[in-house]
Amino acid sequence: MRKFDGIRLLAYKRGSEVQLYSRNRLPQRLPAVARAVAELPVDEVILDGELSWDGRAYHVFDILWLDGQAVTARPLEDRRALLKGLPLASPLQRVALIDDPSPWERARREGWEGVIAKRRGSPYEHRRSKHWLKMKCEASQEFVVGDFTDPQGARVGLGALLVGYYEGDDFVFAGRIGTGFDNRLLLDLRQRLDAIEVPAPPFTQATGLPRLRAHWVRPAIVVNVGFIEWTNHGKLRHPRLLAVRTDKAPHDVTRKQP
Repeated sequence: MRKFDGIRLLAYKRGSEVQLYSRNRLPQRLPAVARAVAELPVDEVILDGELSWDGRAYHVFDILWLDGQAVTARPLEDRRALLKGLPLASPLQRVALIDDPSPWERARREGWEGVIAKRRGSPYEHRRSKHWLKMKCEASQEFVVGDFTDPQGARVGLGALLVGYYEGDDFVFAGRIGTGFDNRLLLDLRQRLDAIEVPAPPFTQATGLPRLRAHWVRPAIVVNVGFIEWTNHGKLRHPRLLAVRTDKAPHDVTRKQP
């Protein structure tokens, strides 16, 4: 099935009362979702799904309880049949199974966040297991380093890289990268960045720059970054460092179109 990017959400209905919780058991106030769950023609139900980041859709992919009975031990196919029997109305959306011999290629081609594969006949489990796999699609492109932060805790070298790209003469801030490093690379990058430190931010278009522990640098180091998508605010979602590039000029780094 298609993986949607958002907030994991559990919906509990008992009579006319509906409660919504995130995966870490924090209550969520979502009137439109609650109303749609309350209108389902069952007395009791527990649904599992993903709420889109904009809150406009609750993508329901599993069911845990129905009218006095726990259904978590029943095979996936039985739970899917129970879910299919519920008349879900907007903003509730049933996540469809993918009938495609190459689901991964389709996900990349259509710009999905990823694919979830569940083993046929498997029971519902409250945590990840060998019965299901989550495979994320990832975009990648080059960015130019314009800042770095100091390490904290047991980290060495640096905390995160702040990167951007060129849009004409403007150097646009795109986000920070804190994963994808080993200790050797952290120390090597810190030495290289210390040598090109400058007193003022090089970014000419930027929101969300750090105020503390920031070290501005001359835009000279190009890195290749993997990420899930661009946010609505023009920042990278879930970025990670893939490599440091030595074969690309910084001013040639522009934003790739999705």
